[in-house]
Amino acid sequence: MSETPPQQPASGPEGPGPDFDSMTRDIAEVPAVEVITTVAVHLMSAAAVNLGLAEEGPEHKDLDEARKLITALAGLVTASATEVGSYHASPLRDGLKSLQLAFREASLVPDEPGQGPGEKFTGPVFG
Repeated sequence: MSETPPQQPASGPEGPGPDFDSMTRDIAEVPAVEVITTVAVHLMSAAAVNLGLAEEGPEHKDLDEARKLITALAGLVTASATEVGSYHASPLRDGLKSLQLAFREASLVPDEPGQGPGEKFTGPVFG
């Protein structure tokens, strides 16, 4: 039997794989407000792309995917609004409403008021 410990497999040209202890410490140092707003911005960006609002436009348009993303965003924004405070919640609500209105405009057959994506969390959205 050998006295040397087994070699860790390299994850690429940089060397050994990720340092999970370091990553955990890094995550622990990020304030919850920052994590919540970052996730919300990612959801908004993905929804906008799926609404055809990206530079490529209709190439990536998928209203079914957009509906899911907007609903998830509405749940996150609604549930976290009191936790993140109005300074952070207001722009998230504005972005959510803009996406909900864009979805209604992009739909061939618009949902009834209160039935659009995320409206079970936000209530009916009007322009």
